[in-house]
Amino acid sequence: MTIVPIKRALLSVSDKTGLIDLAQALHQAGTEILSTGGSAKAVRDAGIPVTEVADHTGFPEMMDGRVKTLHPKIHGGLLALRDKDSHRAAMKEHDIGAIDLVAINLYPFEATVASGADFETCIENIDIGGPAMVRSAAKNHGFVTIVTDPADYQTIIAEIKEAGGTSLTTRKRLAAKAYSRTGSYDAAIAAWFAEQNGEAFPDRMPFAGSKVQECRYGENPHQVAAFYKNSERRPGIATATQLQGKELSYNNLNDTDAAFELVSEFDANTPAVAIIKHANPCGVATGTTLLEAYEKALKCDPVSAFGGIVALNGTLDGATADAIIKVFTEVIIAPEVTDDAKAIIGAKKNLRLLVTGGMADPAQPAKMIKTVAGGYLVQNRDIGHVCLDDLKVVTKRQPSEQEIADMLFAFKVGKHVKSNAIVYVRDGMTVGIGAGQMNRRDSSRIAAIRAAEAAEMAGDKASLAQGSVVASDAFFPFADGLLAAAEAGATAVIQPGGSMRDQEVIEAADEAGLAMVFTGMRHFRH
Repeated sequence: MTIVPIKRALLSVSDKTGLIDLAQALHQAGTEILSTGGSAKAVRDAGIPVTEVADHTGFPEMMDGRVKTLHPKIHGGLLALRDKDSHRAAMKEHDIGAIDLVAINLYPFEATVASGADFETCIENIDIGGPAMVRSAAKNHGFVTIVTDPADYQTIIAEIKEAGGTSLTTRKRLAAKAYSRTGSYDAAIAAWFAEQNGEAFPDRMPFAGSKVQECRYGENPHQVAAFYKNSERRPGIATATQLQGKELSYNNLNDTDAAFELVSEFDANTPAVAIIKHANPCGVATGTTLLEAYEKALKCDPVSAFGGIVALNGTLDGATADAIIKVFTEVIIAPEVTDDAKAIIGAKKNLRLLVTGGMADPAQPAKMIKTVAGGYLVQNRDIGHVCLDDLKVVTKRQPSEQEIADMLFAFKVGKHVKSNAIVYVRDGMTVGIGAGQMNRRDSSRIAAIRAAEAAEMAGDKASLAQGSVVASDAFFPFADGLLAAAEAGATAVIQPGGSMRDQEVIEAADEAGLAMVFTGMRHFRH
């Protein structure tokens, strides 16, 4: 028999959403309801009969509520195999009644941590009895229904009304969901405790996330994929509200995240726009307005911008929205959007518009995870930042103030370009980007080609790289990459330094009349 009637249920929830509907349906089905604390009060106040767990066990709550459900009459009622003689005999001998359904959602530990609560408050919000009951009920799902999500109450109510109990299929699904919940709960506690102890990389590192959506497919149509969010409090793709447009695909999500993370590098008082294609920027610029920044970013590589992602670090206004929709764009993401902009973008029904409510903090630490065969690579987020005082001039020629400003801009963009990365910048806008090549010389040449093509499309006679600065995400191992930049028209170079051939590269820069600075910090991005 796969249908199990619910003769006795235990309700103990911190989130009271839907509780009374479930309790009412159970009562109408003749179910005895056990409950604790606030849940018992809510059910009783609704006029539904309820028995306190303490009355059921004959053992009072104690230690400020830490001990109330950790009792053989609770766990025996959950774990007993109804079809096993020895279990039934033990239940009879010790007066243990079966519990057929448990509805639990755990103490809000994650929300407590997110609120910035102190250590002791967080500790008190670690649920013990709840996870124990969840695990007991889920283990015995052949006979017990475990519900950890209020979204599942209606399914339970419908099955009780239609079949007089729950099906094995439902109980197995809910059991799996229950273990996912306790697993993610313990993962959050473990991560928080490791942080409190100053352990960046504990011996065991659990990961957890909650599903946001199942994607239509992954990077390619033959791959399946889903999007999960974690507990990190960071404005971006996981927190954004989608105002319009088709559902975001796996690649949309990946590219939009890359775009918003890049544009978040810039001060909110300086309008900035990034255009991303296949997780690499094809145009980044600042301006006096977002419209000016967008037009400058688009000029860098208008061909690649087709079908790209546009991220802004300020409120998207009507004029900027009007300019963006003139080019086929997949996604626009911004911290805020004006009503005028919403109306303009609304004419493009498939264009996704996301609002984050804020910008990501580029200095906020977090763990980055990459899978490898049989394991994970885990590292801290690259929050490295280079400022004026970090620059070391290594050439005879000193860079001008404008060159320094552009070099810092270029190095910031290069941090978000796949290695090997070369970025040409002039007057606060990228004019050429070379990404993901196996050697730095080819990245430099590709970026120069982009600059020349962009100039041609804009009707300029000279390459946009003329008079630009160039940034390299890592050191030049040979002088060839630097000389390729000089041939393209760059006048200054910013790079980490640290090569065995640094002196050779410096001499080549001097001979070409370039100014060059070392940062002492690299930004590989693989």
